[in-house]
Amino acid sequence: MKGTERLQKVVHGYHSVGFMLVMVVMMVVVYFYGDNNSSTEISFEVTEILEDHSFEGCDFFNGSWVYDNTSRPLYKERQCSFMVDDYSCEKFGRKDFQYQFWRWQPHGCHLPRFNGTALLEKLRDKRVVFVGDSLGKNHWVSLLCLIDSWILEPSHKVAEWHGSLITFKASEYNVSIDFYWEPLLVESNCDDPVKHRVHDRIMKIESIERHAKQWINADILIFDSYTWWLEPNMTLLWGSFENPNRTYVESRRVTRYEMALRTWSNWLDTHLDREKTRMFFISLSPDHKEGGDWGKTMGENCFNETQPITEEGYWGKGTDTDLMRTAQSAVQDLEKKGLNIKLLNITQLSQYRKDGHPSIYKRHWVPPTKLELANPVQYADCVHWCLPGVPDIWNEILYAYIRYNI
Repeated sequence: MKGTERLQKVVHGYHSVGFMLVMVVMMVVVYFYGDNNSSTEISFEVTEILEDHSFEGCDFFNGSWVYDNTSRPLYKERQCSFMVDDYSCEKFGRKDFQYQFWRWQPHGCHLPRFNGTALLEKLRDKRVVFVGDSLGKNHWVSLLCLIDSWILEPSHKVAEWHGSLITFKASEYNVSIDFYWEPLLVESNCDDPVKHRVHDRIMKIESIERHAKQWINADILIFDSYTWWLEPNMTLLWGSFENPNRTYVESRRVTRYEMALRTWSNWLDTHLDREKTRMFFISLSPDHKEGGDWGKTMGENCFNETQPITEEGYWGKGTDTDLMRTAQSAVQDLEKKGLNIKLLNITQLSQYRKDGHPSIYKRHWVPPTKLELANPVQYADCVHWCLPGVPDIWNEILYAYIRYNI
């Protein structure tokens, strides 16, 4: 029965008891009336109900991690066409795979099940750009891996590198999902997407045009800029890098972050098409560099961690709440100016996942020294995330907003 099949597809991914009761009634109606015009109309009406889903009252960011080896992981590391060595923990020797099987469960509601085809249809003829640092790239690669298996023809999915811009195209849908390397939002001496490991970071605190013109025409912008601001010593520059009359000023971390966000928000306020572009700002992705925060010996970190933190409301001491408040204030100011922007507060849910980092299981662009090899804690990466893993949850939340609230 074609009508029944259509309704079964629509019900995929939903868990509301009330909704399921409605669906049962609809199925009975289709059963008795068969595959005729009325059944087609019923299927269309139910689809419209789903597309209007608003998640009102649902806090996606307050919940707990549930071990789920049935529906997780959402993809396999080695089967993702776009996986990169920075996040390939299994490839580089990690033997415990429990980190792949944790599902985020919000209190009192459910995240909708990820459907790559539905997302690509929603994004048809659109451009999405992730703007940020390597954690933003971590987030972007996760999304490509999530949709990879939903595009069966290899020639219909291609990623190309153009300097700071990496462009992914799903040609069947005319969708572009890009990543743009811009770790400090404003121009800096860290702007090279490959050679950005500079000792003394210098930023042109009022200059953003050279970056912004690369992503201003996007339909959806996803910003990430936190980790690079945690550096204790950075210098602000007025004028060009080449100008001998340039002026340098050293400042506090929060002050320079606030100034950069002001440059960013003023540019958006002036140049962004309010009718076209939707924006998301991703909150701080926490690290797990200090094991003393969760009961380990001081000086230890995420190395050899295989289980999440279970303490409800756990908060690591290394998370800079002043920077978080500064970003939240900047987002709220943009909202007041009529821009469509949403802060995705992934910090708390990610705090629990001390087990989710690559640790020593990744490609190291600077090979560990003999001293570090003798003590792996010294070179463990407790900042980025293994894939499949925590950023997949960020994308499930992003998916919910894009598919149902845009």
